[in-house]
Amino acid sequence: MPIINAAWEFIQANWMNAIMWAIGGILIYLAIKKDMEPTLLLPIGFGAILVNLPGSTIADPGGIIDLLYNCGIANEFFPLVLFIGIGAMIDFGPVLTDPKLMLFGAAAQFGIFFTLSMATLCGFSPTEAASIAIIGAADGPTSIVVANHLGISGSNPGLFGAIVVAAYSYMALVPIIQRPVVKLITTKKERLIRMEYHQRDVSKTTRILFPIVITAVVGFVAPGGLPLIGCLMFGNLIRECGVLNSLSETAQKVLANLITIFLGISIAATMKAANFLQVKTLIVLGLGLIAFIFDTVGGVFFAKFINLFAKKKVNPMIGACGISAFPMSARVIHKMGQEEDNQNFLLMHAIGANVSGQIASVVAGGLILDIFSKFVS
Repeated sequence: MPIINAAWEFIQANWMNAIMWAIGGILIYLAIKKDMEPTLLLPIGFGAILVNLPGSTIADPGGIIDLLYNCGIANEFFPLVLFIGIGAMIDFGPVLTDPKLMLFGAAAQFGIFFTLSMATLCGFSPTEAASIAIIGAADGPTSIVVANHLGISGSNPGLFGAIVVAAYSYMALVPIIQRPVVKLITTKKERLIRMEYHQRDVSKTTRILFPIVITAVVGFVAPGGLPLIGCLMFGNLIRECGVLNSLSETAQKVLANLITIFLGISIAATMKAANFLQVKTLIVLGLGLIAFIFDTVGGVFFAKFINLFAKKKVNPMIGACGISAFPMSARVIHKMGQEEDNQNFLLMHAIGANVSGQIASVVAGGLILDIFSKFVS
């Protein structure tokens, strides 16, 4: 009986820690069993367990996770360097072949601004609401940079952790989130629409100029997003210049994977039970889901709107790819098209909209920063 009483007292004293262990276990399960963003969800899940073990000091000042957090998250080093690797992975050829796909990237950011209103109505401050809304960018590094710039990481670490975990978790859950939403708001006739893809060569000069021009344009339109777009486009320039192939491969594989691991384990510093387990955390997770859903809805309905005037109809499912979750969203939509008609090849159109969403999410993040930075005390 004394042993049982002692065990019960231990559970009562550490029930919040036990919940965090369960959360960490779920993230690890999704990473290993479901293969959902394993390079990120696995270290986040393991880190969540690690920092919530009884007597753990690993995330206390001077601990290894605290050092990684201060060196890579607090100063935004990890997300910015990760964007160099992401830029080196992206081929902008499909969007350069069909530039109108850029419009879907812009339309699919609707969820950000809808969620901004919802978060404000839920009682969050302007900077908190803006940081939560950017979850809809479907872009983890952008969420980290915006929330950090707006002071959330310092003023409310638990909220910051919830924002980052929501952003990356929902990115991993794109196949589960988007499929039912797209099916709900499209008809079978619309899903059967075929889109011809005319392959044409994009000159090397165009490929080299594109990242430079986009960086300059974003610098004028949304200067707050310049660090992100600059790193993203620098990575793409490394890829396209043709004289740094070994460096491009390193950025795509070694650099991106290494930074992702450090990023994931560092995020755990914000996931201590006392900070993370708040009512606000649940609200953030709910608002993040709303943001993803309305991003998808915005892109699909924009495609439907175009079809009112276009001679060559667009498959509305393509609009759902305008989010930044590259290349998961494009794969989901291509697979859905194949399920309806195995001769319907939407992949290149979907990829074009998806990479456009990568750019649009950074622009949206820059606009959020430009508008809400004045609220930072």
